[in-house]
Amino acid sequence: MTDRYAVIGNPIAHSKSPQIHAAFARQTRQDIDYARLLAAPGGFRGAVEDFRATGGRGANVTVPFKLEAFDLADEVSQRAKDAQAANFLNFDSGRIRADNTDGAGLIRDITGNLGLSMAGWRVLLMGAGGAARGVLLALLAQQPAILTVANRTVAKALQLAEAFRYHPSAGSSVLSGLRYDELAGHHFDLVINATSSSLHGEPPPLPAGVFAEGSLAYDMMYGKGLTPFLALAQSQGATRLADGLGMLVEQAAESFFLWRGVRPETRPVIELLRNQ
Repeated sequence: MTDRYAVIGNPIAHSKSPQIHAAFARQTRQDIDYARLLAAPGGFRGAVEDFRATGGRGANVTVPFKLEAFDLADEVSQRAKDAQAANFLNFDSGRIRADNTDGAGLIRDITGNLGLSMAGWRVLLMGAGGAARGVLLALLAQQPAILTVANRTVAKALQLAEAFRYHPSAGSSVLSGLRYDELAGHHFDLVINATSSSLHGEPPPLPAGVFAEGSLAYDMMYGKGLTPFLALAQSQGATRLADGLGMLVEQAAESFFLWRGVRPETRPVIELLRNQ
């Protein structure tokens, strides 16, 4: 029988995850079906339960349900526990196991596909929700000199920074939380948009000058052409631009491996989607 998986979110029609997993399945000769599921606000638990009841084997979880996915699980991986957020669910023997593959996907895209090392970098992570929590420890493990969390609500940025300041992954990295207007005068080698602003067509309110010479602007969202954040970054002097398509494929490959026990090749799939 064909094993069924899905990605659950709101909005979800834009998601390329079904194409990605179909490509992985062809490449590795796995018999799976992977669909998009739209969950209404407040309807995430019901969507998961309905999918399980009709034979679903597992699901990826995207905006805005990653915190709910973590709370729903019977078992959580250390990655999900550290992030207090999950983007991966596996249904087995009546139990739900949660993991978080976002951090692994981001790091593999930046260090593998883009060929960059973040050691000693000044890194700005925008956002303090599930997406930011999912990648923060993975970023710290790359040993940046500075990792600053910025958020419209500064209390959330400070809370996130404090939660991870003394984690073993932090090493000698300086971790702090700021409001956007407090970033004036600071310069970063890597600026990551982990907010949902690009979905709504508006860039975060970054002050001018945050992009250092030779900097990389990385949007965890993706779309046709430049996202609003990447367009802003380009206008403010960011040298390198990357959207979240590579991260999406890499985190999907991690999910595929956890479900199926085989790790697919990602570069051909990234190229396929770029060509489309």
